Amino acid sequence: MDEKRLKIEQKFSAFILCAIVFTVVYNYTALHLSKQEAIPSFVFDFEKYIPFLPWTIIPYMTSGLFFVLVFFLCKNKEQLTALTYRILFVTIMAGICFLLFPLKFSLEKPPTDRFLLGYPFRFLEIFDSPFNQAPSLHIAYAFIFWPVLRNVKKLRTFFMLWLLLLGLSTLTTYQHHFIDILSGSVLAHFSFILFPYRKNDFRYRNFQIANFYFLSGWIMASAAFILYKNSGATGLLILWPAIMSIVIGYHYQKNTVRFLKDKNGIISLWRKVFYAPYLMIYWVLWRFFRKNKKPLLIAPGIYISSRPGYKDLSYFNINNHTIIYDLSAEMEEISKLKVLPGYHSAPFLDIGIPDIEQARTLIAEITEHYKKLPEDGQILIHCTMGFTRSSMVGILVMKNILSLPLEEAITTMKALNKNAVIHPYLQEFLKKN
Repeated sequence: MDEKRLKIEQKFSAFILCAIVFTVVYNYTALHLSKQEAIPSFVFDFEKYIPFLPWTIIPYMTSGLFFVLVFFLCKNKEQLTALTYRILFVTIMAGICFLLFPLKFSLEKPPTDRFLLGYPFRFLEIFDSPFNQAPSLHIAYAFIFWPVLRNVKKLRTFFMLWLLLLGLSTLTTYQHHFIDILSGSVLAHFSFILFPYRKNDFRYRNFQIANFYFLSGWIMASAAFILYKNSGATGLLILWPAIMSIVIGYHYQKNTVRFLKDKNGIISLWRKVFYAPYLMIYWVLWRFFRKNKKPLLIAPGIYISSRPGYKDLSYFNINNHTIIYDLSAEMEEISKLKVLPGYHSAPFLDIGIPDIEQARTLIAEITEHYKKLPEDGQILIHCTMGFTRSSMVGILVMKNILSLPLEEAITTMKALNKNAVIHPYLQEFLKKN
């Protein structure tokens, strides 16, 4: 009973702290800006077509309810700590932005003296400010609420749709301009990166990588619309890599290892077009920064390397008994290797963490092939750059085939592959296999 009370007290204390900081920051900036003679506005020309929907004041007002609720839905200390730090960070940073880059809402709001719906609008007129605009705290908070609300499984879909409606309501209640939504999204994802949930837990590694893709996507989207406002429609071309980056982040969250390549290791034409900036970046990295062009022998008949180019095949005697395990999720295999009967596409997301069962299945499959390997047969395991994925699988292969303890397999790999990158989170993952 004392332990339960302590947890509730911790949640309540965190809520009170965040509520006080919000109240002080928001009211101070509103008061300070209200004394300024001229506050500019930042409006895109398409915003005049956004309809005013009075009923959306309902989801808009629920942001305050969620602000209270999320603290008491936290399941552990780490989640509560991350939530508290994120809310404090975005609140303080938003306050600084309000003061340094003051903006006000400029569109004329239609009459709102309708029955019932008029009361929330009148409340906003009294207690809200037209100056605390960019970044939108409604948007930033909605993003921060989601990692907690998504764990309420029975209401997960409802919460997701409601938060989307809440975000949309910032525009349709004529409370915010579009730039506020973009900047609020950027600020929220900065908070995710600065204050990650369980930073050293390998199970959350892909979520942490996803947040970098989300952040870059929102930054590029913001740049696209700002260029559009100042230079014309050409600036909207940046929306292409922006959307692409957000989609990649989604795939990292879901650990969708085949978001690019099919089971045969082929990237379809439409994917090559849509993900062209991503593929180009990886080609440049592979071309100029990859290691282990010459395969490294880690066990009799088993080699690891980076993705081979045609010139690198001189280092490796390829024949019809050669078995290739292609761990790259972002680059196709060269055709000379892809046509081999022993080619296997087994992608893992770069700098992410694979599914444990997927890794166990792969190691078991490699072990079975190794047992049946003819005298002139050999196995090549490669990723794109030769740093982590091939080393990780190589360690598990040595552990399994050579019957080495895990620590000895890691030490041996580091001795064989001077470029191996084995992060602490990766070592925790290896212990589970």
